[in-house]
Amino acid sequence: MMSGVYESIERTKQGFEESFAAGTFYNKQTRDEKHLELILDFLKVKDGMKILDLGTGTGYLAFPFAEKYPEAEVTGLDIVEQALCENRKKAEDKGLKNLQFVSYSGMDFPFEEDTFDMVITRYALHHFPNIQDAFREVGRVLKPGGSFFLSDPAPNADDTERFVDAYMQMKKDGHIKFYTKEEWKKIGEGAGLKSVDGFETSIRFPKKRETAPEFEEIVSRFDEAVIRGYAVEVVEDEIWITERVNNLLFQNEKAEK
Repeated sequence: MMSGVYESIERTKQGFEESFAAGTFYNKQTRDEKHLELILDFLKVKDGMKILDLGTGTGYLAFPFAEKYPEAEVTGLDIVEQALCENRKKAEDKGLKNLQFVSYSGMDFPFEEDTFDMVITRYALHHFPNIQDAFREVGRVLKPGGSFFLSDPAPNADDTERFVDAYMQMKKDGHIKFYTKEEWKKIGEGAGLKSVDGFETSIRFPKKRETAPEFEEIVSRFDEAVIRGYAVEVVEDEIWITERVNNLLFQNEKAEK
């Protein structure tokens, strides 16, 4: 079991090293300034708060949070050292003394219990091979009453056979699965994290056709109506898909010591 987890983490690491190296196309897939502003406006940060950006990647959340809240301490955590090195240089160039980046194995977080006031994560959790353990780690490093915000795509209601997961797994970056809002809430409850608020958005992004040789075979296995629900469209050398996104806020219910 554990060997499978480690293999999944390694696939994710390798896949993202390749994605980050591609640069421009990776940004085309993941950047969404309107969504970023919604997140920044939704989360209430106070001076002195310690914030962990889990699966920080290129620091898409970490940098704007550190810039908007100079009196908060922001830590980006990820398994891809290449991206973290670039982030550290960028933070130094920007003079962001309140921002640091830390690498880890993809399993246990390298922090003491009750370290952070808030944990945030965007488009990362569907890569985690043991999501329950990840939530328990979030609960462990969060202070009592602390907040956990996750943003991650979701399957459509009629996609019970999970076409979307088969589609996403064409990109060899360790995609495990997308979760429904109800599944997130149940996972949170198991880690002492209570769902308290949230909103829904969507993302439409491309995939290079040349990187998806399995596309026709996958499409042939699923109901056409389900595929239409994701507005899948082949445009020249790219495949486009639209996915709903859950943006959920949890509160840590553990008691103070």
